[in-house]
Amino acid sequence: MSISSIQPDPSAVGGISKAPFALMPNPQRLFGERAARFEALAEGSHLGPYLSFLSGLARIQNELASALPPVEPIAADHAERSRANAMPPIDRSALASSGDCLATLRALLARAESLEKPAVAAEALAQVVAADDETLAWMIGNIAADTLPLESLAHHLYVAAAVQVHAARLAASLDGGRLVPIGTGVCPACGDRPVASVVVGFQGAEGARYACCSTCATMWNEVRVKCLACGSTKGIGYRAVETGGEEATIKAEICDACTGWVKILYQNRNPSIVVAADDVASLGLDLLMKETEYKRAGFNPFLAGY
Repeated sequence: MSISSIQPDPSAVGGISKAPFALMPNPQRLFGERAARFEALAEGSHLGPYLSFLSGLARIQNELASALPPVEPIAADHAERSRANAMPPIDRSALASSGDCLATLRALLARAESLEKPAVAAEALAQVVAADDETLAWMIGNIAADTLPLESLAHHLYVAAAVQVHAARLAASLDGGRLVPIGTGVCPACGDRPVASVVVGFQGAEGARYACCSTCATMWNEVRVKCLACGSTKGIGYRAVETGGEEATIKAEICDACTGWVKILYQNRNPSIVVAADDVASLGLDLLMKETEYKRAGFNPFLAGY
C-alpha cells in the first residue's frame, strides 16, 4: 500500500455558514448505528474479529443507553455559566467521582461477560470486573484524560465504552443551540478531542464539516481545510491510501505547522459511514501515516496502541 497526496479545495475554506454549530447525540440511536456499522465492516476485513467484538460491545452500549435510569441532566444555570465563560458544561474530570458513571461501568461489565471475545479481552474483563471502586475510578479518570497505560489497554477498552455511554447521555441533556465554540478541535460539550471529522450531506448542512467528540459523541461545526490540532489554515494537505485519492472517502488531513494529522471522512460520498466505526476499520491509513513525520492528533480509545 502507499499514500497518495491530495491538495485541499480552496473553495471549502469558508465552510458552510448556515450549518448548525452543534449536533447533540441521540444515545439510543448512536450506539445501535455504530454496532450495525462495525458488523458490516467486519465482513471480509482482515480486522474482522476485532470489528465483530466492537460490534458486540456497541450493542451492549445501545442496550444500556435505553435500560439505565435517566441521568441527572446538566443544570440549566451551570450550562449558562459555562456558555458565558466559553467553557464546556460537562466536566470530564468529575466523571471519576460520578456514581452514575461507575454504575454504568458496572452494568456494562456484567453484560460484557457473555460477549464473544478473544482470550486477551476475556482475561482483561475478568480483572476489571474484580477491581474495586477506587481502581475503576482511576481507570475512568484515565479515559477522561485520554491517557491510557500501555500495560492495560485492553482493560481500559471496557471502561472507555462505559464512559462513552454516560457522557453521551449527559450530552443529550444539553441544548445544542446554547453551546458555544471553546477552541479549535475542542468539544463544546465536554472539552475532549475529536475522533475525526466528517463532511456531511444532510439537508441544511450539505458539505459542512463536523468534528466528532471521542467521549460524548457531540458533533460541532469546524471550518473546512483547517488543522483540528493547532487551528492553522496554512500548510494543510491530504493523504489517502493507494491511488484515486481525490475521491477517497477517508483521508488524513495533515498540517505542516504542527505536524499533526486527523482523519476526515466523507459521509456525503458514502452515507453509510459512522465515524467511530470507520475510524477503526481504516487502520491501514494509521499504519501508513506512522511511517511519516506526522503524528495523529485525533483520539479513539478503540485504536489505542496502534
